[in-house]
Amino acid sequence: MKAKGTNGKHLGGPPYGYRADPQDKDHWILDEDAAPVVKLIFDLAIAGKGPSQIARILEADGVLTTKALYAQRKGKPMPERPCHWVEQSVAGILERMEYTGCVCNFKTYSKSYKLKKRIPNAPEDMFILPDTQEAIITQEQWDRVQELRQHKRRMTKAERQGLFSGLVVCADCGSKLHFATCKNFDGKQDHYVCAKYKSGRGTCSAHYIREDVLRDVVLERIRAVTEYIRADVEGFQEDWLMCQREEQEKSIREDKRRLEKAKKRLADIDKLITRIYEDMVLGNLSQERYQKMLESYEAEQAALNNEVIGLEDWVATREEMEDNVDQFLALLEKYVDIPELTPTIVNEFVKQIIVYAPDKSSGKRTQKVKIVFNFLEEVEVPEISEPVITQTTYGRRKTA
Repeated sequence: MKAKGTNGKHLGGPPYGYRADPQDKDHWILDEDAAPVVKLIFDLAIAGKGPSQIARILEADGVLTTKALYAQRKGKPMPERPCHWVEQSVAGILERMEYTGCVCNFKTYSKSYKLKKRIPNAPEDMFILPDTQEAIITQEQWDRVQELRQHKRRMTKAERQGLFSGLVVCADCGSKLHFATCKNFDGKQDHYVCAKYKSGRGTCSAHYIREDVLRDVVLERIRAVTEYIRADVEGFQEDWLMCQREEQEKSIREDKRRLEKAKKRLADIDKLITRIYEDMVLGNLSQERYQKMLESYEAEQAALNNEVIGLEDWVATREEMEDNVDQFLALLEKYVDIPELTPTIVNEFVKQIIVYAPDKSSGKRTQKVKIVFNFLEEVEVPEISEPVITQTTYGRRKTA
């Protein structure tokens, strides 16, 4: 089983969305009926819908469940509620990495053959082999859905959901900003407030910001960034890559020297360990002394291994940077014009929104908001638009 799993073969049957290839039972091909449903589920997740909401949407659209679809194909009796999706099934689909076109084996393990309980494996202990079957979704979509699922978004009693829920964080304490609304609000009073504020009794200040203000700020910033990049795509791509690599290129030669030195020392340590072992066996070295020297060499070896991994990472980082800018440029082609923000646009463009405490020193309330874009976290795009000024409920001007 271990050999089969590490040879790139699927250890289980195809999940909903795939079926076994008639020519090769170990190869998966797309299920024409189920694959579009899987893609729809991921699209709804990126649009900010949770598993329970997605299940209700699928049921309302009359989409057959997995059990009902297989029963229909085999001519077996249909379930009593053939379109009744449950959130656990939707969540299971959203967690399947295989939809990106990869093999993912050893996702769980058992402490003993006597125990039936399966324990989730760490990602580094799994066997993942990309591009083994046709992908239903991209790796970027899957990664984004996993990030969004870490942020719980609950529907409020007013049956409204914050457009930026889970994305807004406090600049001072790093906590999430909670979405606050009620049935008596007409939408203009909906706002975000720091989770640690607790009506003035917490450990942080309010960091209060209205949703309509934040919507204007984010929309204006996305438009400004997309306009700036479209004006000179090649120039932006070159400048951005240069900005990312500048610090690395300064130390590339030094890194290579350190890498060669670390690898040489690792080889020397292996020889030294062998030598002191022989000395201990021949009686030239006491067992206690041997144990102390061995522990010292092994500690140095572990530190050097970590250093080698860190020095080699710059290659992977460079390749990832090139992929990131291509993914962001693909977003620009997808959204040529953005008349208004939708949950899908927000989740595809924005990774995080950092809200700072308001500044009233000038006599006017101004507030800094930093927007971190997906794929372009470190890029510095010049401010090419005027600050967004909105009218508050009480007639005061607020600048963000």
